[in-house]
Amino acid sequence: MKKRIQNYIAVVITMAIFMSLASGCKKDTEVPVSPDPSVQIPKLETIAISDISESGASYVGIITSDGGAEITAYGVCWSTDRNPTIADYKSSAEKLTSSFAGSITGLTLGTSYFVRLYATNSAGTGYSNEQSFSTLANTVTDIDGNVYHTVKIGTQVWMVENLKVTKYRDGTPIRNVTDNGSWIGINDYGAYCDYDNDQDKGETYGHLYNWYAATDSRNIAPEGWHVPSDADFLILANYLGGIDHAGGKLKEAGREHWLSPNSGATNETGFDAIPGGARNNTGFTLMGEKCGWWTTTESNDGEAYIRYVAYYNPALTSKILSKLFGNSIRCVKD
Repeated sequence: MKKRIQNYIAVVITMAIFMSLASGCKKDTEVPVSPDPSVQIPKLETIAISDISESGASYVGIITSDGGAEITAYGVCWSTDRNPTIADYKSSAEKLTSSFAGSITGLTLGTSYFVRLYATNSAGTGYSNEQSFSTLANTVTDIDGNVYHTVKIGTQVWMVENLKVTKYRDGTPIRNVTDNGSWIGINDYGAYCDYDNDQDKGETYGHLYNWYAATDSRNIAPEGWHVPSDADFLILANYLGGIDHAGGKLKEAGREHWLSPNSGATNETGFDAIPGGARNNTGFTLMGEKCGWWTTTESNDGEAYIRYVAYYNPALTSKILSKLFGNSIRCVKD
């Protein structure tokens, strides 16, 4: 019995010594390392958000302070909610420099996003001021509530339908002139009509406008859009391989609206040009044959340039016409 008691005491003493040693080791490993009080989180500035498209944007930023420690990571973060962090979507930069630029991709069209640049050092992660932007939508709505689809061609974004608005951007009505004698006598104010004064044709092909409506200072185009200059059309033509073939790439293919042979029509751009005709000094003409769009570019006091496509060739042709004539308008994004 005495020997059994001695063995028990020995086991207890051994366990007590082991627990004491283990406790001492644990205390040694949990001693915290005090952070350097002189190190602060980095500071940044967002210089610009640009090149906004349907699915992305570009950014430029600068690290104004590294906080007194090495920057270990930086880039951009974004969210559809305010104050995005690196826990949201982010894109890291590959090369560390004080100023940097990059791209945000994979965004949803027609959506508002909040963006902040970030940089991380041993003290933590710092963020720039927040900026917001909206990706391009594939539709735009005019003051009358007409909805137009849009398409990006090269560096430009164009409407896919001809304009059919009846008011300027400030809400002032554009005069609807149906009588041809009255129409051809207009030389100081904007006017519109439908081909053959047929509203169904206006719905399909868009309205016909005189040049004064196209260039009125109250703006016929929706906010953020404008009536193109001849230079805008030339940019489009050059991107499509030149004026001799650009028209075919813009024209709706087939014979639903165009007369035969509708030469070179592929509509590979999605521009959907259809032949809404025109109005001249004798009345309505060229339905099914041509579509001419006003430009803001003048030739002289009484004439201005249009660009047109026709059923008989694949060109995007320039022509000078009286400002009194009625033509379609196709807007381009600012």
